[in-house]
Parts: sequence; C-alpha cells; structure tokens
Amino acid sequence: MTDSPGPKTVEVNSRIGDIPARGWNELVMKNYPFLNHGFLKALETHQCVGENVGWIPRHLTFSDGGRLLGAMPLYEKNNSWGEFVFDHAWADAYRRYGLRYYPKLVNAIPFTPASGQRILVHDDPENMVSALLVAAVNTLVSDSGYSGMHCLFPSPSDHRKLDRQSAVSRNDCQFHWHNRNYGSFEEFLNTLKSKKRKNIRQERRKVTETGLTIRHLDGASARERDWFEFTRLYHGLYDRKFGMPAFNQSFFMEVTEIMPHQVHLFLADHDRKCVAGALMYCDDDTLYGRHWGCTQYVDSLHFELCYYRGIELCIENGLQRFDPGAQGEHKIARGFIPTRTRSLHWMAPSPFNDAIRQFVGREQHHVNRYIDRVRARSPYHSRIR
Repeated sequence: MTDSPGPKTVEVNSRIGDIPARGWNELVMKNYPFLNHGFLKALETHQCVGENVGWIPRHLTFSDGGRLLGAMPLYEKNNSWGEFVFDHAWADAYRRYGLRYYPKLVNAIPFTPASGQRILVHDDPENMVSALLVAAVNTLVSDSGYSGMHCLFPSPSDHRKLDRQSAVSRNDCQFHWHNRNYGSFEEFLNTLKSKKRKNIRQERRKVTETGLTIRHLDGASARERDWFEFTRLYHGLYDRKFGMPAFNQSFFMEVTEIMPHQVHLFLADHDRKCVAGALMYCDDDTLYGRHWGCTQYVDSLHFELCYYRGIELCIENGLQRFDPGAQGEHKIARGFIPTRTRSLHWMAPSPFNDAIRQFVGREQHHVNRYIDRVRARSPYHSRIR
C-alpha cells in the first residue's frame, strides 16, 4: 500500500510488516502496548507466533486511496492455546461428530488476556468502517472455511461496536485494581478493612526482612543481562509446570527498544543472584501485569513483585487501573475487585450453533452468580465499594 490516491481496498495480510507501521499505530488508542505495530512484528520476527505454534497472522486492513482507515488483528488458529477464553468443549464436540473446528479465526492479542481495542479505526461516528470490517471478516470465514471468528477480550466500547445479532457473547471475571487518586500506598491501605490492611503490611514486611534487593527497571535502564535473567526465570516457571513459554529473550529485548517507557521490569536479587522477576507494560491509563518467574520460594515475594509494586507504580504515575492478569481470587484480599471480561463468537452454520448458545446461556448464569459472590468479599470499607 502507498500514500498515492487509489481505490478503497480490504486486504488480508499474512505479515504485519506488510502494513505501514505509522498508519497502523495512528489507529491505536491510548498507546495500548499490545497493538503497537512493533510489538506484533516482534511476535512474528522471533517466532512467538506462526505456523509452528498455530497462531498464523491474517491481519485485516481497510484503506482508502492508500490511507489506512481501519484494521483488525486477526490470526488463523489450529489450536486453542494461548487464548484464555476456553472453547475446548466446543472443539471436542465437533471432533466427536466428525466436524472440523480448526482452523478458526481469532481477533485477539496472542497469549495476552488483557482487555483492550480489537477494532482499529479513525473517526467512525456511525461505525461505517467497523461495519465494513465485520462484514469482511464474515466473508473471510465463509470463503476460507473457518468454523467461526472469535473476538477475545475486547474493550466495552469495541464489544458494542462488534456485537451483532448473530454473535454469541461470553463473559468471564478477572480482578483489577482501581486508583481512586491515592496520594500514597498508605492512603490506599487506609481504605481497606483493618484485617486486610494488617495482612498486606505483614506480607511486605516479610519480604523486607529477607534482605532481598528489588530493582525497578524500565526499557531504557534494563540491560541485556537483566533480560537474560528474567527470561531464565520466566522459562523456568513453565519448565516446572510442563508447559511451553510463549515468549523469548529476543522478543523482550526488541519490545523494550520499541517502547522503552511502557515496559516495567521488577527483579529481586539475593546474594547478587537474581531469584525472581515480574514484567509489566503500561499505556496511558492502565498497567498490565504479564509475566512472573522465580527460582526459590520466598514468603509473599510474589505478592510484592506482582501486586504491591504495581499498585505503587500506578499511584506514582497517575495510572487509573491495574490489570494483573487472569484468574486469582487471592487478589481480592489485596485490593483487586471483580471485573467482567468479554468475548464475541461468530460461528459458521453448523448443527452445534443452538447447543453453543445454550451452553453460553448457562455459563453466563454461573458467571453472574460468581461475580456477585466475590463482590460480597470486598476488602474495602463499605463507604467506598
């Protein structure tokens, strides 16, 4: 694509590098890190995505006269790994009845359960570009034989844009922290019930008493050795759990160069050895906790690096929300509250469509009850719930 005048075009791109970086990034709101052109390109360059892992780029773009007006990050999937919206039961039902569930199409950020923008558009007050992109996706599903298209973790506004009568909408629950314009960590603690406040202070004191040194680095101050150590810790966690890590040192280092001030790395040292680390990213108003690893158990160190340091970072930098990642009711006692997440699913015609809608209806009932139940366990004083 060029900047010269030309026709309106919708294209499917098998490499993010085929899309102009500047035009793509101009469509990204609030500097959302996971849609940065460089972030997505680094995934491809360092083989975090591709046919070898079942995340095959199929990014959709809409241009008018060479100017990029809309886009969607799309991947063809041959598995359900790294999505965090679980459809294994659907895939198994298709398989048992001799139908193909894979390949499918996903509108998502690989291995990243962080809600955010999923449809990239310039000014689109009547959602005309959004509607055009959705129609193009539906055509792509039909023409390419995908079982469906799955939009994972859209922002509430993108959920409204993308929701259509034919889509099935699912909800789940994560736990996020919200900044009520706190002036300090102590001010935040004072909004909690006394038992929760006491517990957090005890946990932080335990870490202090170990004599660990905790370093906070951004992309400008982290060095190659720091990324080597963090990658070792992160990969070690997967080795112990018999899993496969999605990211590698080369990826981390390239992303650091692309957006140095949106990367936050916390490393804990003991006797000059790095024993634990946590990696976070931020945009204009939100901090995202992403990865953690350690070589030895230290009481409460996970809470210190993954939660309390992040909360302090939000307070110091005026960030309004901290999304520490998926799952974990233990976050409630530490100031995080239940937050609804969303996904949308357009399924190609199949005998299972009615069954999927019934499944989602039952699931929604259980998710609503769960959210109500955990809300009742709020750690905050009743006056600020």
